[in-house]
Amino acid sequence: MPINLDFNSYFKNKAEAIRDLLEVLPKKRMQDEDWLIVACSEQALILANMMSLKLNLTYDILFTGDVVAPNNDECTVAVVSETEEIVIQDKLVKAFEINLDYIYGQAHRVFDELILPKVYKYKKGELINSVKDRNILFVDIGCETGFRMMSCIKTAIKLGATSIICALPVMATDVFETLQKISDEIFCVKKVDKFVNVDFYYKDMQKLSQNDIIEVLNNSKGYLPFSKNRSDDGI
Repeated sequence: MPINLDFNSYFKNKAEAIRDLLEVLPKKRMQDEDWLIVACSEQALILANMMSLKLNLTYDILFTGDVVAPNNDECTVAVVSETEEIVIQDKLVKAFEINLDYIYGQAHRVFDELILPKVYKYKKGELINSVKDRNILFVDIGCETGFRMMSCIKTAIKLGATSIICALPVMATDVFETLQKISDEIFCVKKVDKFVNVDFYYKDMQKLSQNDIIEVLNNSKGYLPFSKNRSDDGI
């Protein structure tokens, strides 16, 4: 079960994080029920890919983008997914007296300018369509506020997922409790009461460049968007 750990608890890198995460996941049930692994960010692709290789499962990615407050690029007030599902941080929106028209307008801009280019680059232009009637395991490298994961969960519900499970190496304790209420199951290696930020809990974050990501995906048998195109091409 997840336990509370202090600030001196780190992962050496993503490889150690996925190794420890696999220890707490129900691996046999995942294989028996053919769970679909879905990365919630580009940086989580390496985790999804490693999990796919270990368990012989397929994986996909669900892109999201942040809507920031006016005149403050570091304050996220909403998150929009590639299906244009939006999760709004109501407290911040009310505190800053932000008009909802602004939120929806900026969400559409983020979708057009940030999310769609990634969909074309990493998924051959196809929006996620692999979720319906599947047991979905959302995986990310960590979770500070939970709003990106909430956006993914909301998207999966709308797309007709059978069940929604979340898996993260590290996350804030209060976020764990929130996500526990809106997902079917949640698995976490390290919960932290006074969370700093995700990068803080990795000694070497090993952030992937766009070229790194393309190389991983091109060489991955389990990545659905590319494997579908290979099948269509008769490869």
